[in-house]
Formats: sequence, structure tokens, C-alpha cells
Amino acid sequence: MTCSEIENPEVSQVFNSYPPHIHSKMMRLRQLVIGAASETEGVDTLEETLKWGEPAYLTKGGSTIRIDWKKRTPDKYAIYFICTTPLVETFKELYGEQLNFEDNRAIVFSESDALPVDALKHCISIALTYHRVKHLPMLGA
Repeated sequence: MTCSEIENPEVSQVFNSYPPHIHSKMMRLRQLVIGAASETEGVDTLEETLKWGEPAYLTKGGSTIRIDWKKRTPDKYAIYFICTTPLVETFKELYGEQLNFEDNRAIVFSESDALPVDALKHCISIALTYHRVKHLPMLGA
């Protein structure tokens, strides 16, 4: 999968539905997920699909990652993780000063935020290997 090409037409349609002020932010977030996957040992394939109408990224041995923007919060967008995992709690421990969170389910960004790329890629990497690291303290971070 390349960063620029969205092969799934349904996913492409969702990205094309984002308003102009957020489209580039969502594409950048997508690029970070794909880039982190390509740099994470043990992640051989990454599937881009829709889950609950949102762009979702799945890999064998990982936990599903979703990204989206909501009309009700037009200046924010987020990366979502399965809330029944300790992923977000671990991310809060690691990057509580750098990232903003929504409960135990998401890392949230304001439209004007600069993305903390290294912290974000580390969080994504942990999620993409979750089932291999879930038994480790701090998920192997």
C-alpha cells in the first residue's frame, strides 16, 4: 500500500467527503499510520478498510486503528483505538504531556495542532503489534 493511493473506493469516498480544511490533516494522519506500519517489525501487511463508516487499518497481530473527523467537532480529528484494550492508558503514561486524549478510546487533535510525529508513530506501532505485546509491561514500550 502506498501513502498517496487509496485503493479501496469506499475509503476514498470517505476521505473525499472531508471538508477542505480537514482533508489534508486526515491524509497526513493516514500517511503516518501507513508509514508506521511499514517501519514496524512484524507488520507485513496493512489492510485499509471501513469500520463503522470510518477509515480503519488492520494487520495480523494488531489492534484495529480507525481515524476520523466528526461534524459535531469541526475543528478536531482523531485516531481511535479499541477502548477495551490498555492502549490509550499506556499512551497517556508515555505521552500525556504531548498528546490529547478522549477517555480510553482516542488521541484527539485540533486543526491547528502540529502532529507530534515520533510519539504518534510509536503509539501506532504499539497498536499494530498489540496482540504480540499485550502481555508485556507498558505493552513493551
